[in-house]
Amino acid sequence: MTEFVLVPGLFTGPDAWRETAGKLAAEGAKAHVVDLGPAIDLEAHIARVVAAIDTIDTIGEGQDIVLVGHGYGAYPAVGAADRRAHRVARVVYLDTGPVQDGAVALAAVLDQELRERLAKDGDTGGEVPAPTREEWRRWGSTVGVSDEALDRLTAHASPQPLGTLLQPLRLTGAGGSLPTTGVLCAESGATIDTVRMLLRFGDPTIKALVRQDVTFFELPTGHWPMLSCPDELADVLLRAAADEGTRLEPVGDEEAAQSGYLRPFLLDVPEIPRERRGSVDLYVPEGASAEPRPAVVIVHGGPVPEDARPTPREWPTLVGYARLAASRGAIGVTLDHRLHAVTAYPTAAEDVAAAVAEVRADPRVDADRIALWFFSGGGPLTAPWLSEAPPWLRCLAASYPIMAPLPNWGVNDPRFRPAEVVAHGGTPPFVLIRVGREAPAVATTVAEFVAAAEAGGAPVEVIDVPEAPHAFEGLDHSDAAREAVREAMERVLGRLGLE
Repeated sequence: MTEFVLVPGLFTGPDAWRETAGKLAAEGAKAHVVDLGPAIDLEAHIARVVAAIDTIDTIGEGQDIVLVGHGYGAYPAVGAADRRAHRVARVVYLDTGPVQDGAVALAAVLDQELRERLAKDGDTGGEVPAPTREEWRRWGSTVGVSDEALDRLTAHASPQPLGTLLQPLRLTGAGGSLPTTGVLCAESGATIDTVRMLLRFGDPTIKALVRQDVTFFELPTGHWPMLSCPDELADVLLRAAADEGTRLEPVGDEEAAQSGYLRPFLLDVPEIPRERRGSVDLYVPEGASAEPRPAVVIVHGGPVPEDARPTPREWPTLVGYARLAASRGAIGVTLDHRLHAVTAYPTAAEDVAAAVAEVRADPRVDADRIALWFFSGGGPLTAPWLSEAPPWLRCLAASYPIMAPLPNWGVNDPRFRPAEVVAHGGTPPFVLIRVGREAPAVATTVAEFVAAAEAGGAPVEVIDVPEAPHAFEGLDHSDAAREAVREAMERVLGRLGLE
């Protein structure tokens, strides 16, 4: 019989797990919800999880205890697994990433501003007040949580001691080889497809998870599945205990080359040569020296690991768009910017602005006719251009964009929330390619942006590709996908005065 030890996340306790624990019991398992309660620091919380393990009578080596850490709860769960590795069969990370020796649980605080303030103050003796009913969204996506459950969450919430967030996790390595499962909550912004994408990028943290004893599940909900879908969560935990779930497969060089963004572009475009000028690559149509031409600047998404090769400005998808623009009479431009982490939008914005200035300074470019085209995670970078659009910016475009920082990013910088800008109107024309097979959390940001544009009377033109996935250009070469790209380019070039 499986014994589950359920470790709550920030501000929460046993009450939040009531339905899930009941479902586990109904299925023949046992569930022990740890009441972390008030504590001085992380070690005190670890001790409470260890005590919960020690109260369980097991047979033989006892390899039937499954530790489940929700959000912050992963830190005391992993700490306890390190102290009682011989008693634990599996560690489950619920809507949180893996944690390592030396990690500080402050990373579980999604609110970037609060996280930075707490880190700067360094006060381990205080506490973070429990959220009010309206504040829970600062701590994770509440998608799927009913009003009644949100009231209950608030009523049972307790403050979080700062010492539990600021004390580093210390591990001996004893639990490092334990089987693990990641339960991803799609409405928080994490999906199995996202994990696979990071693996193709070569992310070392994800590479370490390519093991037969590491599995993944995905739930279509927000950060509190024990409240939004308790029965489904219980089913997933039972399957995790049975060693079920999706496993990552190793990615070799050949397979990495088959990643969507590295596959051939969906349209046949002329092999216009690249000109590398500083931070940008130019694709210049023949005869451009006769008179200045408008430019279409292609801005990649991310985050992209700093050591990813080839860099985005050489990706076939982005080069394909630049060459397509050049084949129609504009100068196509690709560039690299430093969006290497979700916290790096200010740096990436500076890079894009500098690259655009470099493009406009080229004598072959008509500096008064510029379009900027953003992709995927580059969507938040449209906000500064929407809010203070210069007269030479004739058009903005975005393909399958993420139009706001996702809930699990913890990025609250108002400078990178396009919906808040476009709602006021007065923005440049905007062409948006929207795909039907989008991750739920991403689709929500797009819907909010489109609704805000409609409310503000902003000129946003949406081109839908219902059957296409995110980053479809290397994956979907259907007639509908090709037509969407052609139509989007025609609309952008039309705004630049090219028919």
